[in-house]
Amino acid sequence: MYKNSSLMESTLNVKTPVHESRTAQHVKLAFVLVICLFFLWALTSNLIPVLIPHLKKACQLNDFQSAFIDSAYWIGYFFVALPAAWVMRRWSYKTGIITGLLIAATGAVLFFPAAELRSFGLFLFALFLVAGGMTFLETAANPYITIMGKPETAVQRLNFAQAFNGLGAFVSAFFLSKVILSGKEYTSEQLHAMPPDVLNNYLLSEARSVQMPYLTIAGVLLLVALLFRFTRFPNVQEEHGGMSINLRVFRHMHFRWGVIAQFAYVGAQVCISSFFIRYAKFSAGIPEMEATTFLGLLLLCFMIGRYVGTFLMRKVAPRKLLLLYSAGCVLLLTYCVLKGGRESVYLLLMVEFFMSIMFPTIFSLAIHGLGNETKSGSAFLVMSIVGGALIPLGLGAIAFYHNVQLAYVVPLLCFIVVLYYAWKRALPAAE
Repeated sequence: MYKNSSLMESTLNVKTPVHESRTAQHVKLAFVLVICLFFLWALTSNLIPVLIPHLKKACQLNDFQSAFIDSAYWIGYFFVALPAAWVMRRWSYKTGIITGLLIAATGAVLFFPAAELRSFGLFLFALFLVAGGMTFLETAANPYITIMGKPETAVQRLNFAQAFNGLGAFVSAFFLSKVILSGKEYTSEQLHAMPPDVLNNYLLSEARSVQMPYLTIAGVLLLVALLFRFTRFPNVQEEHGGMSINLRVFRHMHFRWGVIAQFAYVGAQVCISSFFIRYAKFSAGIPEMEATTFLGLLLLCFMIGRYVGTFLMRKVAPRKLLLLYSAGCVLLLTYCVLKGGRESVYLLLMVEFFMSIMFPTIFSLAIHGLGNETKSGSAFLVMSIVGGALIPLGLGAIAFYHNVQLAYVVPLLCFIVVLYYAWKRALPAAE
């Protein structure tokens, strides 16, 4: 499949074994399995937009409280990124990946008792564990893909792999969301009018709808962990063995600003998708189940954007494409904040398309030229995903005190930061 592709070069930076054909097979298999990880973590992260309105009902939360669902998930990236990097520096990428899969599977299993107890705190802890496991996967998979070939095609290769993240996002939003959401929407007055036993049964049935999807996800994660355990992976000529995280990597200005841009971008991405169902209902009067269909289309646009971006980068420098796409996001979100309405829901589809290339492009531009500091740089870039935990709290607060349409000014400001990075601070040599 990858024999003649520029994304999968035959002269990879790996230790040369005695039999080159066998090495090529190992490299291809490793490439495919690592790409599967991009699909898997999308299944969990892109269920957050569904969990926010769902747990808001099941646990009877307000908009600000429901924003902590985002926080519990994305803050895991901040706390676990450095330990994940340490594990991989001490042992290997493969060990880190298997560890992450097992941690994430444990978190997914905890959704069962969390639903039975209807415990918001246990839901948040389960999400934190799932995110912690996914942090291992992202800390390993993103840099591993970039060094599995020629440096000049690293951005294109990572965008190709991240396109499967978009596929996972689409499957999660378009199919799994409809298993979780019941479509039953009651006003506060209707809920208060229910007899206590009827209300309790309704809330419990809502909470239990997450059990089977997350148990299924746990099973898949365990199966993939077994595949990694018994698959031989090629070694790469990159950092080995060290146990410390190198803070000196921040002396590189393009990397330092890359971390800032990634923090802002992830915050914007989480804000847009996580509160999309709430935005669609407030701004355009779209009911919950119809909004999940739009959410699926939203993430389909994200997936298509990844493939289109990978193709365009053959002709357009990644930094320039990032500049154009971030400018597009700023303009579209300005309309969504000021005007609203059903047309704004359609424009948010275009925002997803434009922001699709941002994470892998910022990541690749930021670690360009870091050499043996790549793993350390990767860990800090993954830590910057904490923007997805902190920035939505600002959106949730504005939505609580004003409205969710106005609150979308938060991702708008974030894309201005990404625009500045692409315009002034990204490394031109990376082109």
